[in-house]
Amino acid sequence: MKDKKALLILIPFLLFVIIIGAFAIVGDRIPDNPPETVGNTAGNLNNSGYFCEYDGKVYFANVYDSDTLYSMDPSEQDIKKLGNASVQNILAGGKFLYYYQTGASGDAGIGALRTVRSFNRCKLNGSDVTGLTRDPISTAQLVGSTLYIMTVDDNGPLFYRMKIDKSDKTELASFEINPASAVNGTIYYNGTQDNHYLYAMDTATDGVSTVWNGNLWYPIVQGDYVYYMDVENDYRLCRYSLSRNEIEVLTNERIDCFNVSYGYVYYQVNGEEACLKCMRDDGSDSWVIAEGNYTAINMTSQYVYFQMFGDDSSWYHSPLGSQSYSVFDAARQAALDALKK
Repeated sequence: MKDKKALLILIPFLLFVIIIGAFAIVGDRIPDNPPETVGNTAGNLNNSGYFCEYDGKVYFANVYDSDTLYSMDPSEQDIKKLGNASVQNILAGGKFLYYYQTGASGDAGIGALRTVRSFNRCKLNGSDVTGLTRDPISTAQLVGSTLYIMTVDDNGPLFYRMKIDKSDKTELASFEINPASAVNGTIYYNGTQDNHYLYAMDTATDGVSTVWNGNLWYPIVQGDYVYYMDVENDYRLCRYSLSRNEIEVLTNERIDCFNVSYGYVYYQVNGEEACLKCMRDDGSDSWVIAEGNYTAINMTSQYVYFQMFGDDSSWYHSPLGSQSYSVFDAARQAALDALKK
């Protein structure tokens, strides 16, 4: 009888443990993203990925708070601090953000050397941070439910993919591949070994094909066009039509960096008359935004953001299509408000 009673008590208890365990497993599961998901624009990622717009919010690295993660509306309202990690290469998809943690808020001197650099996943509100890899990330992109990661360390370059739950890590190349430009399940990138041709990687099969025997750098595919820096002609800005096999020169000026989206191209002109300029994405109506050297050109649906070269202590911003710019004071004020809490 005692054994029978013990069994009657034990069975419900075991069932309870099994049910709780099952719920825990289901709760920890990372749901797949829609296959068309792309983590950030190629132009932003080629400029360190400090801003990422997703589902009505902009996630960004606030330079006034050690590049820690913040969110805001595209109109720059409702700015909130989401974490204490210094971030770049911000990606978004599903219910999660992904970013490369370069340090922690307030890092300096010897203490900064002890900071763990890692590529992380967190919820959209910044909570539940999970480290995915401690590899030193050069560039990463999210395509569907897979992360494509370029890393360079003492052992040399390595390009690999892994699922967003850290499973199925697969090495794809032992040379540099920039996965920033992803469209409809295809990653477009320039060669880095024997040539600078335009290549396409089918993310469904990992198969690679040659698209165009050009001489290009930082390709950004938008619709029928590939925007790129023309290596053979002093890094002028061009675009190539995939359907017509034609090159259009957008400017003969030598450029250092550029971003294209929302109908505009922003680009930094190199040389004695260095300046940040804007044009329509067909190359028309170019104008100067700011004289001097600027970098880290990031775009959202309403603003372009940039920094002065050699001075990463401030963000400047300009409404898309505007001819004026100013300091991003709202981000500075949000950082000051966060320090008071």
